[in-house]
Amino acid sequence: MRPIPPGVGPARPQIVVLFGATGDLSRRKLLPGLFQLCSAGFIPGCRIIGVSLDDIDADGFCVIARESLREFSSRPVADAAWTAFAATLDYVTLAAGPESLRNAVLRAEQSLGAEAQRVHYLSVPPNAALPAVRLLAEAGLVERSRIIMEKPFGTDLASAVLLNARLHEVFTEDQIFRIDHFLGKEPAQNILAFRFGNGLFEPIWNRNFIDHVQIDVPETLGLGKRAGFYEQTGAYRDMVVTHLFQILAFMAMEPPTALEPAPISEEKNKVFRSMLPIEPRNVVRGQYTSYRTEDGVDRESDTETFIALKCLIDNWRWAGVPFFLRTGKRLAEGQRIISIAFREPPKSMFPAGSGVGAQGPDHLTFDLADASKMSLSFYGKRPGPGMRLDKLSLQFAMHDTGLVSEVLEAYERLILDAMRGDHTLFTTAEGIERLWDVSKPLMESPPPVRLYEPGSWGPKSIHQLIAPHAWRLPFERAWRGQTTIA
Repeated sequence: MRPIPPGVGPARPQIVVLFGATGDLSRRKLLPGLFQLCSAGFIPGCRIIGVSLDDIDADGFCVIARESLREFSSRPVADAAWTAFAATLDYVTLAAGPESLRNAVLRAEQSLGAEAQRVHYLSVPPNAALPAVRLLAEAGLVERSRIIMEKPFGTDLASAVLLNARLHEVFTEDQIFRIDHFLGKEPAQNILAFRFGNGLFEPIWNRNFIDHVQIDVPETLGLGKRAGFYEQTGAYRDMVVTHLFQILAFMAMEPPTALEPAPISEEKNKVFRSMLPIEPRNVVRGQYTSYRTEDGVDRESDTETFIALKCLIDNWRWAGVPFFLRTGKRLAEGQRIISIAFREPPKSMFPAGSGVGAQGPDHLTFDLADASKMSLSFYGKRPGPGMRLDKLSLQFAMHDTGLVSEVLEAYERLILDAMRGDHTLFTTAEGIERLWDVSKPLMESPPPVRLYEPGSWGPKSIHQLIAPHAWRLPFERAWRGQTTIA
């Protein structure tokens, strides 16, 4: 990796108090991410204090961390780098109480200096978030600190309002970082660059030129060990409020006055304020056929493992343009796609049989996988005699730049931003509460779940939902393979 540009990392040493340190998210993403940030030089000094229910010591935590890097790190782990990282690790069991946690933080501060910044990461289930906050308050660790909250942030409007109120009794809003790892992905940030860095596209980014938008995040994975959590949430609470609506805001927001946290958050919140309530008639809920037989699932469960919906933004830019969202478990492919369908010409001068219009409208497509890709489809003339048109595409992939090794993973980027106090890619209390508010009609009168087979694209009724349009997945053409930079 190239030298770290100035201003990318925090200016002060960091003490990370990692709640849920032995859990799945910590092992898969957070410990490998922190290792990368430390070993690459992004953080000028770091100590990591693991906190969980497990009755282990610092050496036991080191064993867990080493195993997580071996299994989940996307980059090689050199022995010297691991030795240096292991020296930063400490551990406190929850049963030891606030005094032991405070003493561990004070020890870390003695080694790093009094100017060290505290970052508390709550990688815990929703019902454990407020107890962790109270523990931090009792330990006197609120000063000089920031707190990163994992989703879901509430399960409805009342719980979100209550959670915000309880949080604000301990932490100020500028200390709170509500994380959405989708917004930490390089492609999500590329949406801002694409829209506001080019004079070509922003003038046509409105209802006059765009017919509809799809945000499609199917998953092939099942529940794994999350049955208990999923039974309390379902696909809508787990994915739509926390992820897909946030991506929608990046797509639909007005140009901010500056590329800074406050202006960007305000424009996102304007989108949320303009959203019409989600009507149950515009929603398809699904459940894969074997869901109720899984361990930890109620045999009469009404929890949806699939959701597709149409939502509308009632402002001047987007009035009348439907946004179609779809996500679910055990589907045919794992994808993360934003697809923008442009309006077709009002009249065709081409002869019958020319092929124009036969493959639908032109699309601009963003692939939100970690290695960003974009595609712009259009009609072009087929070589040869006569006037026959085929659907063609311009494509870009992050691999084409030769800089794919520079990409930070989503959690790495967001942890780094929180350490710097940058709220740009995090959600606000106002935004979260507004999203639960527009969700009230669906929460109060959800349509019945419809069964679908694992490996399919969901219930058949999704086609009526989007008619007269069609879902973009599965694609009619594959992404082109990686090209070599000369």
